[in-house]
Amino acid sequence: MAIFETKKFRPSSYDSSTAAKYRRALAKHPFALFGLPFIATMVLGSFFLTPATAMRYERFDRKVKQISQEEALGMTKNKRKIDLKEEYYKLAAKDLDDWEQKRVKRLPGEHDGIL
Repeated sequence: MAIFETKKFRPSSYDSSTAAKYRRALAKHPFALFGLPFIATMVLGSFFLTPATAMRYERFDRKVKQISQEEALGMTKNKRKIDLKEEYYKLAAKDLDDWEQKRVKRLPGEHDGIL
C-alpha cells in the first residue's frame, strides 16, 4: 500500500504571504498570538457590554414601576390597618370543618376537564 505525504501542497508564493508568517509565528508562540487576543476580547467585551445590559434592565424596571399618581393615591386611600392577632382570631372563629364543595360555572365552549 502506498504511503501519502503529510505535507500539504502550497504554492511558491505562499511562503512570503502574511498567512504563512502568522502560521510559523503561531507554532512558536501559541498563547501570545492566539490565547492572549482571545482573552482580551472576552474581557473588553464584558466591559463594553455592561452598560448596554444595565440600560436594558433599567428600562424594564421603569416600565414595571411606572404608575400614575392617581393610581398611587387610590391604593393608599382605602387601606385598613392589619393586626395579626385580630386576623388570627377571625380565622379561629370560622368553622373550617363544615364546608361544601361548589362547582364554578364554566364559560360557554370551555372544556370542563372531564374526559
